[in-house]
Amino acid sequence: MVTSICLPPLFMHADSRAPKIYHKFDWSRGTIGAAVSVNLALYGLTAPFAAALMDRFGIRRVVAVALTVIAAGSLLTVWMTAAWQLMLCWGLLVGLGSGSMALAFAATVTNRWFTARRGLVSGILTAASASGQLIFLPLLSWIIDRHDWRPAAVTVALAALAVVPFVWLLLHDHPADVGQKPYGAAEFVPKPPPVPGAARRAVAVLLSAVRTGPFWLLAGTFAICGASTNGLIQTHFIPAAHDHHMPVQAAASLLAVIGVFDVVGTIASGWFTDRFEPRRLLAVYYALRGVSLMFLPLLLGPAVHPPMIFFIVFYGLDWVATVPPTLALCREQYGEDSAIVFGWVLASHQVGAALVAFLGGVARDTFGSYDVVWYAAGALCAGAALMALVIRRRAGDVAATV
Repeated sequence: MVTSICLPPLFMHADSRAPKIYHKFDWSRGTIGAAVSVNLALYGLTAPFAAALMDRFGIRRVVAVALTVIAAGSLLTVWMTAAWQLMLCWGLLVGLGSGSMALAFAATVTNRWFTARRGLVSGILTAASASGQLIFLPLLSWIIDRHDWRPAAVTVALAALAVVPFVWLLLHDHPADVGQKPYGAAEFVPKPPPVPGAARRAVAVLLSAVRTGPFWLLAGTFAICGASTNGLIQTHFIPAAHDHHMPVQAAASLLAVIGVFDVVGTIASGWFTDRFEPRRLLAVYYALRGVSLMFLPLLLGPAVHPPMIFFIVFYGLDWVATVPPTLALCREQYGEDSAIVFGWVLASHQVGAALVAFLGGVARDTFGSYDVVWYAAGALCAGAALMALVIRRRAGDVAATV
């Protein structure tokens, strides 16, 4: 997850004090944003197939291969000389690798290993991406600022490779592999046989889900979630802050602080999801996010002041708090196919992120400011709040209410 969080915003900034990718190749922010958008789109589009592959080959094999692909894609950027190579290495390879162990991985692990406290568990697993942001973003920013972007790319590659042995030795596919029953289960659950035809199954589940209204509402709200987080803040916050003469390391540190509170907010959201109606939680999350984005243009400046700190804390708490209730609604609506359905919903999240990553860069090149992007994103979040409220509960389901 680190690869989709850390390097894209650092690639996007322009700082004359050090030889950055922006200056070395004279690429526009729109061009680099296009490569980031490919990465973000594939991150999502790969997820449903990855969930099906985990049912076929096991979690361990899929994650180990994904980490290796990420390492290869990141390392190959060291030798790139043209924009299409950035799209190939960072967009295609890193996007495919990241997507193969994205949030569909968390959904698969939660469904297999837990029958109780699934909301809390999904919140904790989702918060892992924030932990990567907290650890790596300031480090990579420092490396790029002091040296160059190439050592940062090598650092990501080495970090991905270093995890592979631990995944292979310690990650088990199912509780039955270690003679345990799922947490909260009354009886031992045998390991299901491999499910053949991973690609066919992923497409079949999609064709079934698109015939239902809740799928489109979940996909629409999650597309706006991606647009207002990965596509907007993750990709464009650092260059926007730099436009207001804020030092790059200060802006990167603010993103890292978002990661700190993201951990808290996502775990808390998982706890809330086990106790309250997920539709109402989503509506509150999106409404508050939209309001905060409307105020951001007034807060950006050369120095980090208390109102900006408040925004960062508030936004961090809400960053991926939408994941546990969205995953809970997928389980409620689609049962055993929920991990694959959530993979397709995640695909919409990343398509939304990809569009804003690209269009945000184009808007900045066109208008010389990000203001219109912040306001548009705030309006979209208001729409997502309304969409969440109209998702109907599945007949016969009993859910917690506020």
